[in-house]
This record gives sequence, structure tokens and C-alpha cells, in this order.
Amino acid sequence: MEQKIYDVIVIGAGSMGMAAGYFLAKSGKSTLLLDSFNPPHNKGSHHGDTRIIRYAYGEGAEYVPLALKAQELWNDLEKATGKQLFLQTGVLNVGPEQSDFIQNIISSSETYSLPLDVLDSNEVNRRWPGISLSNEYIGCFEPTSGVLKCEECIEAYRELAIKHGAEILTNSRVKEIKVHDNRVTIKTENLMFHAKSLVVSAGAWSKELLSQLDLNLPLEPVRKTFAWFEADENLYNHKHFPAFTFETAQGLHYGFPSIDGAGLKVGRHDGGEKINPDNAIPGFGELPEDETDLVQFLNAFMPQNQKLKYGKTCIYTLTPDEDFIIDLHPNYPNVAIASGFSGHGFKFSSAVGQLLAELIISGKTEQDISLFSINRFN
Repeated sequence: MEQKIYDVIVIGAGSMGMAAGYFLAKSGKSTLLLDSFNPPHNKGSHHGDTRIIRYAYGEGAEYVPLALKAQELWNDLEKATGKQLFLQTGVLNVGPEQSDFIQNIISSSETYSLPLDVLDSNEVNRRWPGISLSNEYIGCFEPTSGVLKCEECIEAYRELAIKHGAEILTNSRVKEIKVHDNRVTIKTENLMFHAKSLVVSAGAWSKELLSQLDLNLPLEPVRKTFAWFEADENLYNHKHFPAFTFETAQGLHYGFPSIDGAGLKVGRHDGGEKINPDNAIPGFGELPEDETDLVQFLNAFMPQNQKLKYGKTCIYTLTPDEDFIIDLHPNYPNVAIASGFSGHGFKFSSAVGQLLAELIISGKTEQDISLFSINRFN
């Protein structure tokens, strides 16, 4: 019996891969998604209930069009599934006025006419009594941004991908990739699959897989932690407290208001320990700094004596410049790659999924992805 040849195989059905699988299947492509686990899961970068989406982007104005496109597609996903996936809490960005992060936010808001309230420390403290800022900091509040329910977003794309005919094979780790004569052969532990095209979006495992296609990309998996703290709902409930990003002398921290009584969620974006994702990753609290770092941040800027409820770990996959990799393979135009999202990728995953589908179908995308080129590492 002749084995089926798919139009596209997607390796890694997490944030980007699941979205890509949906857009490919919706376009009529026979699509197989393979994942080592069962998305959404706790082995990658997408778990932990919530992710921030912001548009006036501190990491660079080049990201703004992609962020705006992503929000449009998240809205479409809500309509298609009838699920509430986005909470418009607003996002408060805090830092020294002259920092690159704050200046990028202000300039990108001006360039793209994005609503932004620039507030001195007194105004921040007055507007949100749960925050205590000293005069060296200012706040940039973006009222139209907010919070995505990340795991529910992946479940929603999974549901729609299947509805449009995509096949998803979970708990199936890819062992071997071969590209030959415009065909792709994929081997798992027990099975073999064939396709015309391939998407690799395997998070922390992308480096190993792409080495089979003669790509040695500078991808570094890092252990990250975040935690929930008991919170005064009068101060920190999501109906009147924003998601936030703070760039301070203590590091770059981010967090979320208490949603449905879950508590105040806080994490640190910078730092972290390099890991091998195949080894056991220490759980939250196994390293002393896991809790102390977050508590020090809260004592400095949200000093309401919040007590730790629980914490979790996740994985960032970093590039040297912390910009993404989204590109076609330089030698195989039927292979698209999405990796190195460096801890700030989830918000974009709807748009990244769509543009991966465009790259596979037509070899190009409407979005400007020159910033994310593989060739920048040559």
C-alpha cells in the first residue's frame, strides 16, 4: 500500500506550530503536526496560563506591525471559536525615562499612532495604589493592550486545525529529518512520514533537529521561572490593574494582575540558567534565587507583603540578539523555520503561524521578516 504524502509536516505543535497547522489546513493543504508531547504542555515556552501582548514595543519598532497583525488574528480566533482569549487589561511599562526600552516604546507609539499615556512616578502611584515607584522611573501605559490566555489559545488553534482536516500526532518525537528531491522524510521512533514541505518550530529542540539539515544556529535553551503571589483583589484584580513590564536596576521583570482570583503573577525576563532540554529541569524553588528574586522585586515596587502561592518553570530559547528566527532554509525552499523566540514570542504566534503558511505556500510573506533572517548569523 502506497504511503500518504502530505503537503506539509509541522514539527513542533506549540505556539507557532499549532497556528501554522491551522492556517495551512485552512488553505487546503494536507497537514500533519508532530509533537514530542501533547500541546498545550509544560515542556516549552507556552504554559503558565497567560502571556502579555503589547504593541508599542520596547524591543524595537520593527516588531509593531507584526504585533498589530497578531492582535487582529487573535480577535479572529476569538470569533471563530466563541472563546474569550484576550483580556484588555492594558500594559504598564516602567523604566528610566532615557532607557532604550522606554524610548523605543515612546517612539514606536508615535510612529504608528498607538495610544500611550506617559506618566511620571507620582501619577503611576496615584493611578495604581498597589505600585510604589521612585522618581527615577516613569510609566508608559498602553490601554489597548493586555493579556492572552496562552494555553487556551493553543487549544483553540488545535480545535480549528483538526476541524479543517489537519492530523495531529502527539507524544511522537522526531528522530530523523531528510530532505531530498523536493520531498521531506520524517522518522519518529516507530513511524515514517513523507511530505512536500516542512515547518520546523520545535522550540528548545530546534537546534538539534536543524543540525540534521546542515544548519548550526546559535540557539540557547534557558530555564526560566515565574510565580503567583497572594494579592489584595482591591489593588491587583485584572479589572483595574494592568499587566506590566519593569526595567529596573534589579533586572527586567514582568507580571500579570490577579485573574479570577489566581493571584499576582510575576517573572523575571533576563538571566536564567542554560539547560539541556532533554535533562530534568529543576522545579521552581529548587534554586534559592527562584523565590528571593521575585520577592525582592515585589518588596521594592509592589510592597503589599504578598505571600508566595506557587511557582513554575518554563524554557526560553535565546538567540544572541534576542530577535527571532523566521525564514526559509537557505538551501531548501520547501523548509520553513521558526525558532529562537527568546521569551517574547507568544504574543506574535498567531501572525507567525500565518506567515509560515504563506512561506510554505508561496515562498514569501506580506510581513517584513528581514529582521529575523538566518543569514544574519553568517
